[in-house]
Amino acid sequence: MHRHDPELEALTQAIVRYSVDRMRLDPPPLDAPRTPGELRAMAGRTITSGGIGGLEALRVFADVLAPACISVDHPSFLSFVPGAPTEASMLFDLVLGASNIYAGSWLEGAGAVFAENEALRWIASTAGLPPEAGGVFVSGGTAGNLSALIAARWLWRHRADGVHDRTRGLVLTSSGAHSSVAQAARAMDADVFAVPADDRGKLCGPALRDALDDLDRGDRERLFACVVTAGTTNVGVVDDIAVTADVCEELGVWMHVDGAYGGAGLLAPSVRHLYAGVERADSFIVDPHKWLFAPFDSCALVYRDPTVARAAHTQHAEYLDVLRGADPLDTPWNPSDYAHHLSRRARGLPLWFSLAAHGTEAYAEAVETTLRTARAAAEVIDDAPHTELLLDPELSVVVFRRPGWTPAQYQAWSDRELAAGRAFVTPTSWAGETVLRICIVNPLTTVDDIRAIVESLVDDPCAPAGPADDAPQFFDAPDDGGTRG
Repeated sequence: MHRHDPELEALTQAIVRYSVDRMRLDPPPLDAPRTPGELRAMAGRTITSGGIGGLEALRVFADVLAPACISVDHPSFLSFVPGAPTEASMLFDLVLGASNIYAGSWLEGAGAVFAENEALRWIASTAGLPPEAGGVFVSGGTAGNLSALIAARWLWRHRADGVHDRTRGLVLTSSGAHSSVAQAARAMDADVFAVPADDRGKLCGPALRDALDDLDRGDRERLFACVVTAGTTNVGVVDDIAVTADVCEELGVWMHVDGAYGGAGLLAPSVRHLYAGVERADSFIVDPHKWLFAPFDSCALVYRDPTVARAAHTQHAEYLDVLRGADPLDTPWNPSDYAHHLSRRARGLPLWFSLAAHGTEAYAEAVETTLRTARAAAEVIDDAPHTELLLDPELSVVVFRRPGWTPAQYQAWSDRELAAGRAFVTPTSWAGETVLRICIVNPLTTVDDIRAIVESLVDDPCAPAGPADDAPQFFDAPDDGGTRG
């Protein structure tokens, strides 16, 4: 199994061909999930005592398993938060796997850790954090939020000199915060106080101060962190970061900025003003696999003062002593010291490679491109007689309704479009109502793609099918034939 023989050489060539061919697809097939029974019947027995051979295993993946996975890089994958990795980042992901680098410590992965830190330095400087800021790439926003809050609680308890060692901590956030904040609190056995968001889903200053006034003295003493969201997942708005920073400074508590989806907007001059105050964060996350065009799985976690994170997260064991110098200030940069993990792959390298290859200006322009498409999409939705825009997009999420439709009609339409391979747009809820939401983070998504989706909302998906040409048309055919520019 561990030698490169002629059989493995044939498999190597086949895998490289498959990978390159997949990246050349423009666009890739949208594809759709299958049931466990269907996959079992189609794939057959794959795990056997003697093995089925590498080429056959690749065939099963290519012909059966991969088509049962929705392509998140399809221009009309607009649900959740899609992914749109650059080809350079995907190619380097192959290099990363082949290099088999352990990136938990400087001793074992110095070159990889150096490169990751270059990318982290760029992210920190983009957010306006000081030169000494630093951190680590973790698997995703959930891991990033948890690790940041662990560091925040450590500092709160450390400052209290043992008084709060057995006190159940309290995190203040917004009702629009990502679910991972509450999940992190559950994992830490902490409480969450969710401040009601305003009518756009934002955490705003007056509501924050009202919430603090409602806390009794005991709860104020339990408060160790405030979490603000730089781009909510559901509707894509940015909390009032500056006012939260003022409050945190007054109270002496940690401010964590969750920019897992929206943090990439910092690159775009057109929306940079929305992030005022982010430079005062104690910790900040952004997911490159969302809006920074890297493959899964990657979250950049950056601390204003990494020494706090190192004190909170460093694991101690006899066999790990070799990783650290006698003087803590001389200890090499071990990524395992900055989050709740030990073993890790160098998951920040695909982003680093793509940044190095293309330059940061290309990244800024790609983010601006998606923002322009989102604004144009909002106009298309607002102009159509059968759809209604609910919120002007602040970032790249557009929320709208098809007046008169029930939740069942929204779901039936979503299922129909996915089954036809045209688009993947799922319902969400806003103000208690089932609505539609599209998230644009792929620079290859065009206004024509959005027009096609809006046109498809004319017909009731639950009605009996009629002649195809009976449906009214509300848009002229695109002059360019629908090609992607």
